[in-house]
Amino acid sequence: MFADSLLRAEQLHLFRLLAWGAASILAGTLVSVTVVWRRQATTLLRQFAIQTAAWGVLETAYVALAWHGLALRDLAGATRLDRHLWFTLGLEIGGMGIGATLVMLGAGRERRLWLMGAGMAVIVQCMALFLIDARLAALISR
Repeated sequence: MFADSLLRAEQLHLFRLLAWGAASILAGTLVSVTVVWRRQATTLLRQFAIQTAAWGVLETAYVALAWHGLALRDLAGATRLDRHLWFTLGLEIGGMGIGATLVMLGAGRERRLWLMGAGMAVIVQCMALFLIDARLAALISR
């Protein structure tokens, strides 16, 4: 892969992350507003919305920082990016496991719905990030 093709792929990757982050902020905010507007005390939805919006803020902040660091890469830089992506994919799989653990802990005897909502949001976010990052990793690995 040529350096300019890799730069374009990174730009598209960051754009996808930005779109997902913005959608997460919007979805989290809309769910929070809906819960408040209907005056329903659903802790599961509230925690899901908070987690979703918070992850969206972090994702958009990451994109803002990463966009300034974009540049043409040589072979060593491309290798570092590839290894970073594979490491990130592993972390995202671990994040899905952590989210599943939170859901299972929340579904125990005491039924902690706030923990279940947070765990579900972590699973959704990590799964989406995994898919976005896997797309770039597959492109680079070709």
